[in-house]
Amino acid sequence: MPIDWTHALAAVWRPRTAGLREVRRLDPIRLDDLLGIAAQKAELVRNTEDFLAGRPARNALLWGSRGTGKSSLIKALLNDYAGAGLRVIEIDKADLADLPDVVDDVRDLPQRFIVFCDDLSFEADETLYKHLKSVLEGSIELPPENVLVYATSNRRHLIAEPTSDNQGVEIVAGELHYGDVIEEKLSLADRFGLWLSFYPNSLEQYLAIVDHLCADAGGDRPALHLAARQFAMTRASRSGRTARQFSHAWRNRSAPASSLL
Repeated sequence: MPIDWTHALAAVWRPRTAGLREVRRLDPIRLDDLLGIAAQKAELVRNTEDFLAGRPARNALLWGSRGTGKSSLIKALLNDYAGAGLRVIEIDKADLADLPDVVDDVRDLPQRFIVFCDDLSFEADETLYKHLKSVLEGSIELPPENVLVYATSNRRHLIAEPTSDNQGVEIVAGELHYGDVIEEKLSLADRFGLWLSFYPNSLEQYLAIVDHLCADAGGDRPALHLAARQFAMTRASRSGRTARQFSHAWRNRSAPASSLL
């Protein structure tokens, strides 16, 4: 059954049935819940508002450290702008061969669609990224005006670059010229007009996120911060994801804060 996009806000592509499945339980995160990424948030919000208003907008690559809010930012955009006609379709990297068909299904609809590719990266011998290229910039047919691609990745250039790729690099008349292999790989990231970088949190940023998430949880703030620091040390991460996991443990604690590890 086709999805009724007047009511559905998001869908995921299911290759076995070759169709979209409506998402009925959305992550409720909002833009105001995301701390420590104000600059990235403002830039992506501005781009998304341009997209919704029919102004030129750019495909976006959100890259950087794990757990720093890349995926959460896209989910929050949907919750804040669904009323303005924004919709999201998520597709896995393994299913990118189906991406042109997914886009064809929605290109004539009045809503504005973000195709969300989470944790996107490719090994050196993978070629699925070629299907993504045609959607990002088109081929003989231009991409539809109501579709953008927002992708997250831990890699800035998306595709692994073994040392052997650099064998074709030359310096000609003082200028660096990449070999054909590297040119092919860089051309994918170049198709994303907006690059947003995400970096690990400082201790102060991490504790600010913890305070926000545990604002109504009660308890002693020094004890909360001590437990939060210990929790982060055991995971070698001060990411927003770690802060959220800690907040769940703090809220559900049945033992002193020092026993949350």
